Amino acid sequence: MPRSGLRNPAGAVRGLGAGTLVLEAVVLLLAIQPIRILGGDLSGWGIGAVVGLAVLAAVVSGSMRRRWAWHAGTGIQVLLLACGFLHWSLAALGLIFGAAWAYATYVRRTILG
Repeated sequence: MPRSGLRNPAGAVRGLGAGTLVLEAVVLLLAIQPIRILGGDLSGWGIGAVVGLAVLAAVVSGSMRRRWAWHAGTGIQVLLLACGFLHWSLAALGLIFGAAWAYATYVRRTILG
């Protein structure tokens, strides 16, 4: 297998995963108000679910050194996609960040084997 050319490939991959999850957390928190203003029927439970997913993504991003964190990140993407039942825009975000997470796991597999 050819070398990646990175000094710390494991650290680079962890950074990619953490960055993806932090960006997802920020976007989720910023999406609450536009959904509510644009006629979204996002109830208190829906807002709680979005905030909970954002917090979970932030916590998992800080745990990327742990082996289970990649599985938890995948679970977050599935949960966000399931939140599409609360509002269609959350399903759209789930598809977008699911694709980003799939790419991050592809890069992880390519670099670390």
